[in-house]
Amino acid sequence: MPAVLLRSSRSVIVGLFLCLVMMGSEGAFGQGLGVGAFSRVGFDARGLAMGNALVAAPSTDVSPYYNPALLPTATGQRVAGSAAVLAYDRQLQSLEFTTPIGPTAGVGLGLIHAGVSNIDGRNADGGRTQTLSTDEFALSLAFGNRFAERLSVGIGFTLYQSDVVPETSPVRGFGVDLGLTYRVTSQLKVAAAVSDLLAKYEWDTSSLNGQSRTDRFPVRVQVGGSYTLLDGRVHLLGEVESRFVGRDRQVVDRVIPTSGGPRQETRTESVLLHTVRGRMGAAYRPVDILALRAGFDRIGVDGTSGLRPTAGFGLRHELGDLKVRLGYAAALEPYVRTVMHFGTIEVFL
Repeated sequence: MPAVLLRSSRSVIVGLFLCLVMMGSEGAFGQGLGVGAFSRVGFDARGLAMGNALVAAPSTDVSPYYNPALLPTATGQRVAGSAAVLAYDRQLQSLEFTTPIGPTAGVGLGLIHAGVSNIDGRNADGGRTQTLSTDEFALSLAFGNRFAERLSVGIGFTLYQSDVVPETSPVRGFGVDLGLTYRVTSQLKVAAAVSDLLAKYEWDTSSLNGQSRTDRFPVRVQVGGSYTLLDGRVHLLGEVESRFVGRDRQVVDRVIPTSGGPRQETRTESVLLHTVRGRMGAAYRPVDILALRAGFDRIGVDGTSGLRPTAGFGLRHELGDLKVRLGYAAALEPYVRTVMHFGTIEVFL
């Protein structure tokens, strides 16, 4: 009897976590189509406050998370740490180091961690078994170089790890990002980026009476621009993102009558799902030490229910030889309408 209950309990737990996996953690983070949703929420307070519309950011020292081709703007060695305050026992933190290399290049190393704690595990009879949790990581290395006075190109590599199914080894995936920026005039900048090429998770829970499957990350294609006004005190940013993700589905070819009843013949068909969304953001610096920011993310996703308005501010100050920047962002999350709070501290060494 204990063995039966153990197998039953495992089946319920595996089923729960596989549902979470198949939704790409959308129920936990609700940020877009496909797996790896935690890695698309935003990297720091500056980006989140401006709707994550930073693919063509005109500022210096912008995270390569938004476009690896932004790395040539790095002005010095920079360490940044961020953390979010989220509802429903969710966690989100990031850590980053960027530095220039020579006169025209830059390199960046970043880490994102997300998780959900206090998940109530129960068996098939509804009895409570244990408290569960999930953890996901994205470790990235990016490089960018300015090949001409106005043109910069970058590439990034990301190692993903997801630990969401109990009693199995974490699953890993690998993705590639490409980006470029082009400064049309001193005020206008355009950019494009492609993210998560080749990235996928290959799950195997057969040891727990589960199944094997492959979940591909959505490939994201972003095109955007930025415009600077009032001698650099106002920045206007916007971008459009297309997401493509492959899915397999079962299609019924025909129904065959048999003595035991009708029998269906099916085949597996691959389909490519496509979604489009927009982002926009603005920043205004009334005084040298203060920047005010606002934006909209997920424009066009399920109408106003899927929209994510954002706002925040940034402060910069010098402590002796150290330059310090502090950032804060608040975002109204889609659908559930809770508020995400995000804080960032940046130190220039």
